Amino acid sequence: MPAPGDPLRSLGFLTIGLFDGADPGPGHETTLQVIELGEQLGFDSAWLRHRHLQYGISSPVAVLAAATQRTSRIALGTAVTPLGWENPLRLAEDLATVDVLSGGRLNPGVSVGPPMHWDDVKAALYPDTADLEDLSYERVSRLVRFLAGEPASSFAGREGVVEEWSDRVQPHSPGLASRVWYGGGSLRSAQWAGEQGLNFLTSSVVKAESSEDFATEQATQVQAFRAANPAGRVSQGLVVIPTDSATAEQREKYAAYVEARLPRTATPQGPARMMFAPDLIGTSEQIAEQLHAHAGFREVSEVVFALPFSFEAADYVQILTDTAQHLGPALGWSPTA
Repeated sequence: MPAPGDPLRSLGFLTIGLFDGADPGPGHETTLQVIELGEQLGFDSAWLRHRHLQYGISSPVAVLAAATQRTSRIALGTAVTPLGWENPLRLAEDLATVDVLSGGRLNPGVSVGPPMHWDDVKAALYPDTADLEDLSYERVSRLVRFLAGEPASSFAGREGVVEEWSDRVQPHSPGLASRVWYGGGSLRSAQWAGEQGLNFLTSSVVKAESSEDFATEQATQVQAFRAANPAGRVSQGLVVIPTDSATAEQREKYAAYVEARLPRTATPQGPARMMFAPDLIGTSEQIAEQLHAHAGFREVSEVVFALPFSFEAADYVQILTDTAQHLGPALGWSPTA
């Protein structure tokens, strides 16, 4: 178990990529600028949430393709792509293409299960096959197999004068399959991800199974993953808002945001008994102290801190800058030049 003196190995951030539905261009451009800033500040990774039928990035793979041409070092990931919306074969082609464009920097994060508001969208998403779709873990396994280069077709070879056909996904990007992450919030998901040789993303939402203490539950899941896959990577994602260089107005806005979200963290929510972690706000020194006391954080050496959903571009600049220049070093991390 990492102690407060053990250095944090990898520091990343996650954004939803919020935009105005009436004028979506500026929001998408801001997201790309935030990723560029992350690289300049020395972050190890930048991740995009995946939001369908909302005013957040609906196609992170496309946005990350653009980001590959504006960055050269920072790892790029999705956290997470819900595979209930995807055809694994087609997604494998897109992911491999972006990985090639990035020079091998893509980290696909995925999850399974019925899409949110399934009854409202299934007629549009799968008009003829909704009741037949397999939305289980097998959807992840299919994606990983295609990324690894297993056959996707029974035909390969030349057809006609110039057309060459492959029986596997093209382009093939060696190593991409080993960079797939599973985003889970239950003990079963953690164990399954480990057994499959995947990496594991744990976030600010977990299922209450053995306790009603978020940190304890998260630590238990990480331990279960590691028992199944000792060599696998695991990353924790919490909402963290350092205020070292924030203005008085920003501090007031941040505090109101955190306070409004706090009631949902008191007890498990809904039939699934999902628990939400409180957002961490304060100086980098204060946040580092809280993290070092957090059982979930103490089990990891990689983090992907989530940016709040609804802030302005200037707020994200301040939060990322303080994270890289103050909070990261307080956790033993050093930015990459």
